[in-house]
Amino acid sequence: MLQFLKDKISPTNPLRLFYHKMMAVFASIYYRFPSRYLTVVGVTGTKGKTTTTNLIASVLQEAGYKVGMTSTILFQIGDLKWTNTTKQTTLGPFFLQKMLRQMVNERCTHAVIEVSSHSLLQNRVWGVNFDMAVFTNIGEDHLDYHGGFDNYLRAKGLLFSKLNRSQRKSRIPKISILNKDDSNFNFFDQFLADKKYTYGMNSGTCFATDLEVLPTGSNFVLHIPNDQVAVNLKLPGAFNVYNAVAAATVGLANNVNVSVLKSALEKSSAIPGRFESIDCGQKFHVIVDYAHTTESLENLLSLYKGLTKGKLYLVFGATGGGRDKGKRPKMGAAADKYADMIIVTDDDPYSENEWDIVEDISAGIKRKEGEGFWKIPHREEAIKMALSLAQPGDTVLIAGKGAEEIQMIHGKAIPWDDRSAVRSLLARDLKVELK
Repeated sequence: MLQFLKDKISPTNPLRLFYHKMMAVFASIYYRFPSRYLTVVGVTGTKGKTTTTNLIASVLQEAGYKVGMTSTILFQIGDLKWTNTTKQTTLGPFFLQKMLRQMVNERCTHAVIEVSSHSLLQNRVWGVNFDMAVFTNIGEDHLDYHGGFDNYLRAKGLLFSKLNRSQRKSRIPKISILNKDDSNFNFFDQFLADKKYTYGMNSGTCFATDLEVLPTGSNFVLHIPNDQVAVNLKLPGAFNVYNAVAAATVGLANNVNVSVLKSALEKSSAIPGRFESIDCGQKFHVIVDYAHTTESLENLLSLYKGLTKGKLYLVFGATGGGRDKGKRPKMGAAADKYADMIIVTDDDPYSENEWDIVEDISAGIKRKEGEGFWKIPHREEAIKMALSLAQPGDTVLIAGKGAEEIQMIHGKAIPWDDRSAVRSLLARDLKVELK
């Protein structure tokens, strides 16, 4: 009956949203509003939320704070970290409030929460008293769910409107931290806060200059008011420098000095499933990444196109279940622009037919199938083909799922990990002949 009602009632129907809010109210009361005893940092945006959330936790921990964190890929309470297998960026209210209560019980001082637009609209974070709100960037994502970009933008803005309205804690101001370079900066800047910080490239409260992008990371100079320091970040791409500067800005707002910021950022290694290199002794590069939007896929492709001496392979798909069908051909077009060899496969088809998703993506690819372009809905077979064809100097990008450990196919959660699949396949002697 419950599943029947879910199928019949729109996810944004006021009755469903009211139900979500009541669950959040009950959860907050049951766990006695634990966020009142923590400095809570919320991170929202389209791209970079997970990396920024993890970098913020690293900065605060390096500064000596005891930190709790919830993100798409990892949970943390103090020194204990474990994988998020829920496939939720922001947990349901009972799980989230329970996590916050555990952080309080373990004497954490700070909580860093990755906040999705779905969770904001559904009031999953009702009862969470945020003290800092961080905006990474805005692109096209979840537009089918929200009913258009403007609604999506307003959903993200709920974190910032909530920030100023929430109860003040003793000696803890309400602070917004905004990406000054994003085209929607002014929208987020309209919301009131006790203090506002900005970040970006070349200008902002904190900013980066002298960027040097390398295959294994990036060098840049981090500027904060009245000081600066050179940073060697072990995360590749200018977009990760944005994430690092956002984390540094949160550190600055928490009175972390510049030497600690440098140390924390330089200690930060690759986030699982984000630009993660898989090295099993093969003579080509294999990168697993979570890129699942047009912008993030294009960022991934443009970065490694410039870093690859040989051919650039791409294995990717798109999420099913009616999610953002409009972005599928755009992702195909991005692949067509940058990749030498494209293999379109499944991602999380949910209840959709895998072939329908593949064909939606393929509509944006101009080349003919068989001419550097193949359609293979079975993900393992698609990865196997790419690894079989790759030669020394090539790069194989496997995008869409990152560090996720399950695949949703026809209503079932199937154990799956791109990284494990790659390691298993590379352990074999892979050969394939194209006719």
